[in-house]
Amino acid sequence: MTAPSSTPRSPLRTVLLAVIGVGLVLLGGGLAVALGIGRDDRPAADSVDAGFARDMSLHHLQGVEMANLVAERSEDPEVESLAFDISATQTNQTGRMQGWLTLWDVPLSGGDTMAWMPAGEGGHGGHDMADMEMGAGALMPGMATEEELAELRTLSGTAFDAEFLQLMIRHHQGGFDMADYAAQHAEEEAVRDLARSIVQSQGTETATMTDMLAARGGTPLPAP
Repeated sequence: MTAPSSTPRSPLRTVLLAVIGVGLVLLGGGLAVALGIGRDDRPAADSVDAGFARDMSLHHLQGVEMANLVAERSEDPEVESLAFDISATQTNQTGRMQGWLTLWDVPLSGGDTMAWMPAGEGGHGGHDMADMEMGAGALMPGMATEEELAELRTLSGTAFDAEFLQLMIRHHQGGFDMADYAAQHAEEEAVRDLARSIVQSQGTETATMTDMLAARGGTPLPAP
């Protein structure tokens, strides 16, 4: 096992990420107002629109967390470029979704995880989770466990790259199914548009990462 890098994260970078995150939430709200989202007939807390926005925001935040580890632990420019794109894209999308939730007066977290997706569609009973209780705080499809994240943080170099790609491929696979369902069933056009964008981008990135992992001698984890 390779020892992790001792280089600390730049305080300026941390502050900038925080500022960008807050700004994107506000931007998401502003765009929502411009599109008419949240003015009348707001989506209910148990709707597909609100459930997707809440759960995908949390799902994305873990993806951003993993992607932000790359700069300090990888020495591979291709992996670093991929991670930067994932972090930037998913931070932007999270800001939009949390902006919508704020306008809809829906809490940014809480509630039963994946309750907006029926059994067999990736929610209750989907993704081999028929025997798992999907309540508040439950892991969503493809998400890494705390143990997996802790292991990832101990790695660096090529060992980190392979583990990161494995976890991110599985993470994208879980998010893909969530977005695909929302693209078909959400009521708000802007929500459906974002969900379709996630389907397209994460499908493409999953294929790219699978090729990258194979080139580094690794194989994907079982799909969620």
